[in-house]
Amino acid sequence: MGLLRVLLCILFPPLAVVDKGCGSVLIIFLLTLCGWVPGVIGALIINNKK
Repeated sequence: MGLLRVLLCILFPPLAVVDKGCGSVLIIFLLTLCGWVPGVIGALIINNKK
Protein backbone atom coordinates (compact mmCIF):
# COMPACT_ATOMS: atom_id res chain seq x y z
CA MET A 1 0.00 0.00 0.00
CA GLY A 2 1.54 3.25 -1.16
CA LEU A 3 1.60 6.65 0.45
CA LEU A 4 -0.98 8.01 -2.00
CA ARG A 5 -3.39 5.19 -1.14
CA VAL A 6 -2.97 5.86 2.60
CA LEU A 7 -3.65 9.57 2.12
CA LEU A 8 -6.71 8.72 0.03
CA CYS A 9 -7.92 6.39 2.81
CA ILE A 10 -7.59 9.21 5.31
CA LEU A 11 -9.10 12.00 3.21
CA PHE A 12 -11.90 10.18 1.35
CA PRO A 13 -12.25 6.52 2.36
CA PRO A 14 -14.89 5.40 -0.22
CA LEU A 15 -12.71 6.58 -3.12
CA ALA A 16 -9.75 4.58 -1.79
CA VAL A 17 -11.60 1.26 -2.14
CA VAL A 18 -13.20 1.79 -5.56
CA ASP A 19 -11.00 -0.87 -7.18
CA LYS A 20 -11.94 -3.47 -4.52
CA GLY A 21 -15.55 -3.85 -5.69
CA CYS A 22 -18.99 -2.35 -5.26
CA GLY A 23 -19.65 -4.06 -1.92
CA SER A 24 -16.51 -2.62 -0.36
CA VAL A 25 -17.41 0.88 -1.53
CA LEU A 26 -20.90 0.56 -0.07
CA ILE A 27 -19.62 -0.73 3.28
CA ILE A 28 -16.99 2.00 3.57
CA PHE A 29 -19.52 4.64 2.53
CA LEU A 30 -21.91 3.52 5.26
CA LEU A 31 -19.10 3.43 7.83
CA THR A 32 -18.05 6.92 6.79
CA LEU A 33 -21.62 8.15 7.23
CA CYS A 34 -21.59 6.72 10.77
CA GLY A 35 -18.37 8.55 11.49
CA TRP A 36 -15.18 9.51 9.77
CA VAL A 37 -12.91 7.32 11.92
CA PRO A 38 -14.75 4.00 11.26
CA GLY A 39 -14.61 4.74 7.53
CA VAL A 40 -10.88 5.41 7.63
CA ILE A 41 -10.18 2.28 9.68
CA GLY A 42 -12.31 0.14 7.36
CA ALA A 43 -10.63 1.55 4.25
CA LEU A 44 -7.18 0.94 5.69
CA ILE A 45 -8.10 -2.66 6.57
CA ILE A 46 -9.57 -3.40 3.14
CA ASN A 47 -6.59 -1.86 1.35
CA ASN A 48 -4.10 -3.70 3.56
CA LYS A 49 -5.47 -7.15 2.57
CA LYS A 50 -3.39 -8.93 -0.04
